[in-house]
Amino acid sequence: MSALRTDSPQALRSVVVGTGSSLPAQVVTNAALTERVDTSDAWIVQRTGIRQRHIADASETTSVLGTRAARAALDDAGLTGDDIDLVICATSTPDHTFPATATQIQAALGIHQGAAFDLQAVCAGFVFAVSTADKFLTTGSARRALVIGAETFSRIVDWEDRTTCVLFGDGAGAVVLEARADAGDRGVLCASLRSDGRHREKLYVDGGPGSTGTTGRLRMEGREVFRFAVGQVTDVIADAFAQAGLTADDLDWFVPHQANRRIIEASADKLGIPREKIVLTVDRHGNTSAASIPLALDVARRDGRIQPGHLVMIEAIGGGFSWGAALIRW
Repeated sequence: MSALRTDSPQALRSVVVGTGSSLPAQVVTNAALTERVDTSDAWIVQRTGIRQRHIADASETTSVLGTRAARAALDDAGLTGDDIDLVICATSTPDHTFPATATQIQAALGIHQGAAFDLQAVCAGFVFAVSTADKFLTTGSARRALVIGAETFSRIVDWEDRTTCVLFGDGAGAVVLEARADAGDRGVLCASLRSDGRHREKLYVDGGPGSTGTTGRLRMEGREVFRFAVGQVTDVIADAFAQAGLTADDLDWFVPHQANRRIIEASADKLGIPREKIVLTVDRHGNTSAASIPLALDVARRDGRIQPGHLVMIEAIGGGFSWGAALIRW
């Protein structure tokens, strides 16, 4: 959906200047879940690659986790709230129907200028949010943006449904994007976004303020989601490579949505992306929806894998379906 910008030295580019993350203190292992539902550690690991997940307590709302991640990203960038004029929070589990969770994060960080809003594309939300922030920054509408993925999916899973409750965890991740005219080949290179609302019944929440007046619970047709994710999501990856004039051989790191290890590896294999280039955190975080990519980015940057100049692809698919990919030169 976004075209690759020109090579003019004056063209603005959205450069990542900081990353941060936040996870709830409570860790729930697969073994702990066997006391609640009829499952086993072996069953969960074999089908998903998940070994544990973090679950928020009552005090750890989506905005609280998002604020912690955003503050960590600001610290990493050497910036303060005064330097930010755009806050976008990708989430499907906001603190309130309104106001936007992003505004609560904005207030907690002491940011009094610019715009703050939520973006809802479920697990693909962070990719959509990066692309949206990129539009603001490269058109000169904002100087620096906090892009946050924050979720408390433990609030909406059905803890009696063993096929879904074992999959999800809570957490938040954030990046600071800065508009630069002297970025060279660094920054967000391009993005490809897609949605197809015909697939709602395959992955959705069975409630909402405009329909049932309730929060609802997550419902999923696991086989159908797996089939679609492996069969269709590769189109946006291929499109992003085509936009940038690059191939999988140019890629340093593939940082996909952390939903299921089998989906991640099957998609990478289909595109010819070596498995050693995949950043995997699903084993320790579970599926944290819109938070999973920024959490994984922060892990890989802080442990030294992602280095300046590296080409990174982020990719995700979420309920609806909505899916997307973006290429970023670190």
